[in-house]
This record gives sequence, C-alpha cells and structure tokens, in this order.
Amino acid sequence: MYFIISTRQQLTKNVVNLVLFVLFFLCLSHARSFAEKGRPQRPNILIITADNLGYGDLKSYNPASPIHTPNLNRLAAQGARLTSFYTASPTCTVSRACLMTGRIPQRHGLEKQLAGLKGNYGIGLNQKEMLIPQILKAAPVPYATGCFGKWNIGFAAGSRPTERGFDQFIGHASGNIDYYHHIYAGKHDLFQGTQELHVDGKYSPELFADAAIDFIERRSSQKQPWFCYLPFNSPHFPSARNKKPGQPNRWQAPDSAFKHYGFSPEETDPLKRYYAVVTALDFEIGRVLASLDTAGVSENTFVFFFSDNGAFRLDRKGLDVGSNFPLRSGGVTCFEGGLRVVAMARWPGKIEAGAVIDEMLWSPDLLIASQILSGAKLPGGVVYDGKDPLAVLMNQAKSPHKSLFFMYGKQAALRKGNWKIVRTKPDQPWQLYDLSVDRIEKKDLAKSEPQRLEELEKEFKRWQESL
Repeated sequence: MYFIISTRQQLTKNVVNLVLFVLFFLCLSHARSFAEKGRPQRPNILIITADNLGYGDLKSYNPASPIHTPNLNRLAAQGARLTSFYTASPTCTVSRACLMTGRIPQRHGLEKQLAGLKGNYGIGLNQKEMLIPQILKAAPVPYATGCFGKWNIGFAAGSRPTERGFDQFIGHASGNIDYYHHIYAGKHDLFQGTQELHVDGKYSPELFADAAIDFIERRSSQKQPWFCYLPFNSPHFPSARNKKPGQPNRWQAPDSAFKHYGFSPEETDPLKRYYAVVTALDFEIGRVLASLDTAGVSENTFVFFFSDNGAFRLDRKGLDVGSNFPLRSGGVTCFEGGLRVVAMARWPGKIEAGAVIDEMLWSPDLLIASQILSGAKLPGGVVYDGKDPLAVLMNQAKSPHKSLFFMYGKQAALRKGNWKIVRTKPDQPWQLYDLSVDRIEKKDLAKSEPQRLEELEKEFKRWQESL
C-alpha cells in the first residue's frame, strides 16, 4: 500500500515538474520572440560599382545620351541621384582601396594602380587595413558577406577576399580580364574563393550577377543580414594582352545587347560597341535588383551604385569612347571628369524617391554608412576620411565634409564648398574654379580671386599636415 501511494506521489511530482518545465520554455521562447520583435532589424547592404563608366553615359545625368539603360534610370527614379559624388581616386585600384577602407590613399598606402601579374597577384593593400566586411562581421548581429567581380587590390596569400572578411568570392584578381575567356596578361584570372574557376565562354558581368543573386536569395532565406559587394568589371576598355591569339581587341557584349540598337554583333564601330556593353551592364544590374524583390528584401536593403572613376579620355583610338559630359577630362586625372562620378542610393521609405542631391559626398563615406547601418563599432586608433552620409541621403542635410582632398601621381586637387583648386604637377600654379557655374573647369579664376585661392591652398596644406 505504501509503495503504491509513493509511486503515485512521485508520478504527480514528475507531471508537475514537466508542466512547469514546458511553461518555463514557452515563456522563455515568448520573451525571446518579443525581444527579437523589439530589436530593429538591420538592413542588408548592396554596393554595386561600374568600371570606368562616364558621368555623361547615363540619360539620368545626360538626357542626350543615346545609351539604353532602363534599369539604372529606374534606380535613379526610385531613390536619390547624387550629382556631387566623388571617388577618392581617379584610378581603379586606388578607388577600390579607398571604398573598402574608408580612407584616402595617403593613409592606407596604396597610391598607385597595380600593374601586371606581379602587381595584381602581390600583397597590394596593406593587410593590416580593416575592410568593410571585417567591420560588419563584428556587428552585434554579424553580417553574411559576399564579393562578386573585380578585386584589383592584391591577391597574394592573406590579401584575397575570403581572407579579408568575405564569406564568398567569385571574381578576378586583376583590373581587366577578357569578358568571355577570363584571361589577364596570358594567365587565367577567374576564381571562386582562392581556387581557379573555369567557365570559358560565360560573359563575366552575367557570371558576377548570377553569383550575387544566388548569395542574396540564399542569405535572405536564412534571415541573416548581408553585405553584398558587386564590383562589375564593365564597361572597362578591352586590352590586346588579355586576348587569345587571333582574337580581335574590341568591346564585348552579348548579341542581345547589340540587337537592341539594331546593330550586328560584328559591328566594328567602337562607340556603337560601347553602347552595347553599357546596356548589357544595365541588364545585369536590373536582374540583381529584381532578385531583391524575389527574395522579399527590397524594403530592407540599402542599395548604393556608383562608378569607380570617370570614363578615360586619353585620346586612344577605339578605347576612350565613354562620355563625361559636361565635365572636363576623365579617368587618371584630378579634373572633374576623373573624380566626380555617377552615383545613386535607394532605400525605400528612407530615401526619397526621385530626389536629386548635390551635396559633396565621396566613396569613403560608404564604410561609415555600412558601419552605422550594421550597428558595428569602428576600430580604435584609425583615422577615417569617410563621414556619415545618411543624413544627407535620408533627410537632404548639408554635406558633413568641409573639404575633399585628392592626390594622384603628380596631380592634386581640393574641393571646398563650390570652389576647387587643381594642378597637374607640383611645380605648376594652382588653377581655381567655381563649380557652381563652371563644372567644365574652363574659366581659371586664380588671378581674379586671390583670397579664395589662398583659402583653398591653406585647406590643402591642412590636409597634408594631417597625414
């Protein structure tokens, strides 16, 4: 009898404990769910770069442009179009290093274009520099990170994307590969992670868009915030050293891009072929943006698009066909055509659709924007040249920059407010321009505005001293 009562009491006690455990688990789950709902969801971040796209190539910047870019036109209409956005350097390698570090070349140390196999497969950017994906990995909710396209800041061991904070990488080490055969200077130059990837005949912008779409859809389904860096290698000019024997050195695009204009894929006019290349790039950008809708994350994704530098205008026959209208000169110069680039930002409900923003911003600002959006902390003891651009983009506030400083090779420039000084050699006098009325930098006011010239010279020296 005693045994039966004890057993019943023990069973009752076990049932009570089980019920209490279940209730505790349900309360804990509810508390976690409530906390997650109360915590602001961190936005995804998509940064897309074009390669040497001209300021005057897009209709949204130059209505007279004959190039068909419906997706970039739509992006400009859905978000903000920036008309005074600058790259921190007028050349591919250095521009990308500035974007990834939030710092000007004179701070991060990579001041020249990486050249040849030795340069592109060397260390490149100092491996101690902290890049955007590394910062986002340390966010309160760590970001998934992917890079798909042109790297061009060093590919030695320790310098490759998956060793610098990116979970995934499909792209090339160099600055310029053949779009279909993925050759650079006689070497196969297409990688997945750190291993060679062979997909001969695949158009590289399409390949990079495919990889980005796969990353976006998979990561979005996992409910993890993500950062996607999509540096297209288009519309960079072709190079004979990157071709197979007997292959013509010409602009490359899919047949469909030529057909849009009524051109034959065998068209020989370099300018017409360039139109097709830019249209093909626009198509791939459109596919990536559409994938945000498919994944249901458009509303919670900060999208920023810009060109790494302006179109080259070096009078090379068949190669320098992009337009920087109405700006002066182009890539690898410190005139506006080399530094001021097309840029668009979209974040539905946060950035006003159709806005046109003429405040000074530049590429290092994107590291700061990414850090703020992710909730991550910046490393201590590092001087950043980027500043928070979000108030400008979301509330049309004034620029956070007093001035912007540029040095490339022997050239230099500084913009302060609407005024700019520029020189092509250190031993030459400064030229002074009022950009509010003279974006083409035609009327040098150095002699007629000596006080203004002195003011900008002092500001340039202040930057030099800070270095």
